Amino acid sequence: MFDIGFTELMVIGVVALIVIGPERLPKVARTAGHLYGRMQRYVSTVKADISNEIQLDELRKAGQSFRESVESVEADVQQQATVVDEYLRDEVNNVDKVVKAMGTTEGERPVTQSALQRLEAEQMPQQSLPLDEPDQNAATAPPAAVVETAHGDAAGKTP
Repeated sequence: MFDIGFTELMVIGVVALIVIGPERLPKVARTAGHLYGRMQRYVSTVKADISNEIQLDELRKAGQSFRESVESVEADVQQQATVVDEYLRDEVNNVDKVVKAMGTTEGERPVTQSALQRLEAEQMPQQSLPLDEPDQNAATAPPAAVVETAHGDAAGKTP
């Protein structure tokens, strides 16, 4: 810190001995040593406090970054859940259409395309949300229905 050599320390000691005197010199040296020790402790405490504040600030930034990433993932999951919900609603509607078509044909005849078209015209179309993957957003054909008659043979099967 300071560039003080041994000869300079000897000069300071001799001047202090002459100015202060031999009776008070040990007391003054002891007081100076205590003050120097307090100053060192104070400086080290300030350094530790600054270091702690820097670490705390870094932790806050990391916590904020983590919170933002969690919120982003939450939004993505919510969006995908909405898409899945819409897909399942569409599938339930398709099943309901087939069941209603079977009810209108009273189970005696196979479900025809005209019966499905009639039911589709009666219901209002729902808006679907696009997905990230293009193959999941493709339109699905209505399921082919298999109707068995009372005799046990299958009518309307698609190969």
